[in-house]
Amino acid sequence: QVQLVESGGGSVQAGGSLRVSCAASGYTYSTYCMGWFRQAPGKEREGLAAIYTGGGGTFYADSVKGRFTISRDNAQNTLYLQMNSLKPEDTTMYYCAAGRRGPCLHPRGMDYWGKGTLVTISS
Repeated sequence: QVQLVESGGGSVQAGGSLRVSCAASGYTYSTYCMGWFRQAPGKEREGLAAIYTGGGGTFYADSVKGRFTISRDNAQNTLYLQMNSLKPEDTTMYYCAAGRRGPCLHPRGMDYWGKGTLVTISS
């Protein structure tokens, strides 16, 4: 089992930046990748960014490429999502996830989920 706890959500103005974190514990070595997702009310959960647990390679959804950066601190077992140039439409819950096999940008590819952290962008 892998436990994931997000933090760092909050409110910022449009154009600002925010970094959300995800503390991982448990059998993290068993994961293939970790990623960030978001889900607005009434919409499907959307994959934003992912990182391979082994090699550290990253990939992004087109909707956030160039604005969001995923990274990890292996020593702290922590995953980060740096979000820049934030827009009001980025307002929603953000979730950290880990998967044993992937696909890493699709919810069905992830096996473990945090409870989410709320990000609110004001115009």
